[in-house]
Amino acid sequence: MGFLREVSRKISRAGKDEEFLGLIKKIESLVSKLLSLAMIVVILIAVIDLGVILGKELIFDRSIGRFNDFLVNIFGLFLNVLIALEILENITAYLRKHVVQVELVIVTSLIAVARKIIILDLEKIDGTELIGLGIAILALSLSYWIVRNVHSKTHDE
Repeated sequence: MGFLREVSRKISRAGKDEEFLGLIKKIESLVSKLLSLAMIVVILIAVIDLGVILGKELIFDRSIGRFNDFLVNIFGLFLNVLIALEILENITAYLRKHVVQVELVIVTSLIAVARKIIILDLEKIDGTELIGLGIAILALSLSYWIVRNVHSKTHDE
């Protein structure tokens, strides 16, 4: 409660735009740091979960003939951790430069769609869902190509 009272007091006293913008920057920084810490906790839990599931399946449930199904699930879990790492990278990049890096966001989205395709059960989806995923891949790939080209042209000049 004290923090909110302090923020509202500073907002009411902030006669100049620079003071108000400075306050907003501090709040953005605090929120970004909290998000980073939360994402680290999520990543650690996901890695522990992955290790437990992997160990349980390989050591205790040595089911012959089900390994391919298990492999698809494990790939999904690995990609979950990779997506979480990419989100953490997005947050830390924002902390460093105070700019959302579009290229990182697109790469994270591509990984998420790739994960969806890898774990996709073709018997449980219809054609429209598959078309939607195809359009998403096409749009994200095109976006990534455009951003990379613009980025490389700006660095070449």
